[in-house]
Amino acid sequence: MIRRLRVFAALAVSLSAIAAHAGPATETAKVRGLKAPAEIIVDRWGLAHIYAANTHDAYFLQGYNVARDRLWQIDLWRKRGLGLLSESFGETHVEQDRAARLFLYRGDMASEWRRYGPGAQDNYEAFVAGINAYVDAVRAGTKPLPREFAITDSKPARWRAEDVVRIRTHALVMNARSEIQRARLICKGGLDAARATQRLYPDHTPQVPEGLDPCTIDANVMDDYALATGPVNFDALAKVAESLPDDVKDGSNNWVVAGSRTTTGRPILANDPHRALTVPSLRYVVHIEAPGLSLIGAGEPGVPGISFGHNGKGAFGLTIFSTDQEDVYVYETQSGNADRYRYRGRWEKMRMVRETIPVKGGKPVAVDLAFTRHGPVIHRSAKDNRAYAVRSVWSEPGTSAYAAASWLANAASWEDFRTAADHWGTPPLNLIWAGPDGAIGWTAAGLAPVRPNWDGLMPVPGDGRYEWNGFHAPRSLPSVKDPAEGWIATANERNVPKDYPADVPLGYEFADRSRYERLAQLFSGKDRVSAADAAAMQMDIHDLSAQRLLALLKDVKGWDAESTQALGLLRNWNGDMRADSAAAAIAGTWLASHLGAALVAHAVAPDAQPLAPRVAADAALRILETRDAVLGPDAAATTQTVLRESFTATLGELRRRLGPNMESWTWGGVHTLELKPPFGTRLGADELRAMTIGPRPAGGSATTIAMAAPGKDLAAVHGPSVRIVMDVGDWDKSVFMNMPGQSADASSSHYGDFVPGWLAGEFAPMTYTRPAIEKVAEHVISLTPGR
Repeated sequence: MIRRLRVFAALAVSLSAIAAHAGPATETAKVRGLKAPAEIIVDRWGLAHIYAANTHDAYFLQGYNVARDRLWQIDLWRKRGLGLLSESFGETHVEQDRAARLFLYRGDMASEWRRYGPGAQDNYEAFVAGINAYVDAVRAGTKPLPREFAITDSKPARWRAEDVVRIRTHALVMNARSEIQRARLICKGGLDAARATQRLYPDHTPQVPEGLDPCTIDANVMDDYALATGPVNFDALAKVAESLPDDVKDGSNNWVVAGSRTTTGRPILANDPHRALTVPSLRYVVHIEAPGLSLIGAGEPGVPGISFGHNGKGAFGLTIFSTDQEDVYVYETQSGNADRYRYRGRWEKMRMVRETIPVKGGKPVAVDLAFTRHGPVIHRSAKDNRAYAVRSVWSEPGTSAYAAASWLANAASWEDFRTAADHWGTPPLNLIWAGPDGAIGWTAAGLAPVRPNWDGLMPVPGDGRYEWNGFHAPRSLPSVKDPAEGWIATANERNVPKDYPADVPLGYEFADRSRYERLAQLFSGKDRVSAADAAAMQMDIHDLSAQRLLALLKDVKGWDAESTQALGLLRNWNGDMRADSAAAAIAGTWLASHLGAALVAHAVAPDAQPLAPRVAADAALRILETRDAVLGPDAAATTQTVLRESFTATLGELRRRLGPNMESWTWGGVHTLELKPPFGTRLGADELRAMTIGPRPAGGSATTIAMAAPGKDLAAVHGPSVRIVMDVGDWDKSVFMNMPGQSADASSSHYGDFVPGWLAGEFAPMTYTRPAIEKVAEHVISLTPGR
């Protein structure tokens, strides 16, 4: 049974407050670059509704508006992606700049633009022109400079359209890091160590490629990759995502329900993509209207258009589908000439690119970037005559993250949707669709390399034996349209249909099925679903991983008063990861921090244990449930030992952190949400406090639909960045929340106003029609062309 929440409670309070309000604030401005009069209406929840007379002005004002709300964020996004941090922040960022430049798109720009939707280049040009118009106003002193620039003694820069698409390192692709980690683990612990620490879907034993010695892989091979794809390191607060298990760094949910299964007879589409929880929010929700263009939904702030939402003709959503889009190549280099590597029996010269990195307060630094035929060289070992490069779909035209969503802007049918999917590059996705005609569907999307002779799970020699044979044809990727069940859901699990060819391995590193299986339970328990039901489903905190753990405890008896009491709490618990629950505190801490660690201690060779990743609950539970051979000759006894030791460690941690009274323990006592800006050490105590959100007790876990994945200290660090539920065809009944808020300005009411709703399940309306928008207007900006 779906637990109905007070989804619209906050809305009712807000509407009553608006009724007593004198009216929205008004503002007028002249903007250079605008072609005709236009208007931005900002509603009670910080959602900007842009009304323009033409497509150019629509995208121009999208750029202008996002700069108004998120200038520091998008400026940092651009500088980080292009390798220009040192110009603003000094020499400590030179290495990150050099690493970022390795992964910039360096191909033909005409080919790049052709891969995106019709008019995309013009739209990008208009978008960055709007950003630049706002930047110019800030520099002229007619618009406020966000405080972050003053804190870091920096200034916002002007943009070019190609800046946006050349940046690749903001995409989520896989699996270069895990290839290196797996190879080094296998060197010390063999294939058993790999099986004990990560579950693959489908079940598969990694193959050590012929010619690769895993024990020759350097420990710091991925340093440049980590720099290029990581956050800007102002201080340790920026590293929160690194504390996550690998399998929850890209979690998301979406589902679509046919009219035959809804209370209105119209389809419903719901989407809540998950990422590291940050302030400001990773994504931005916007509404754009112009003749021939209508979009409302969420996207990356620095990219024009939207990634998921609707266009008045159909709704679309996304989650990550774990296609393997990367490979690490290991080369033998020529002794005395490290710029040459062996390829098919000959020495081949690396392509060298020299660039100059400008440095604030110092001299420019010249850097040499090396590339093999496969991609950028990320590491070299002169002592061992080895070099390492990454081949990624990033180097292909049209793979700027989410840019292919430009094809969805005017999609009006299933076939239009499939055309958009055909052009998708990165990240690899589950794309879903719902149209007012009742059609619903799903397809995997993204460039999928064909590997004819290896599984992609470990590095391979770069000597010519392991080459991609192009990409799988987009229409050969799995898809479903109008299923008999009347619903489709994805949650990063391996959702390949049963009749999909078994000899087409698109990837193996999918998330566990807990969230999908919970969604299936909810759909099976209700004949017809409303939009409010779908919103309540997004807030579901029932943990099937915890249920699996409880099943393992059926023969476990307490050995002292504390363990007996704790087991009693668990056996009387319904499995909901409530913030106020003692049982949830025990199960959550056990699964997140101690079960995997105890398993590694007993199932992985001692030399390999320091290399073992943080083991996800799914992998640990699977080993224990199946009494896997890695547990040794007496697997049943080892299972009981692992359970007892990890349970003891769990109770010890909670006792230290929450006190001796178990009845007073709560999951929210250790599982808290706290968001800090990524430059906290540069702030005074009062400034840091003003820009910090929380801490607040949080429910959910790494495997609940309402994901709130704990980091190493059990704080909630990963979960839904945006939640949207769309009533297809009656668009004003759609709802959303953007965590923690729409604005990046800590003094704005929209900096953290969605946090209470994110925790409690209260949504705001994603209002679409002009009359409805005017009723909830908070701020109206009238804009005219200026000189």
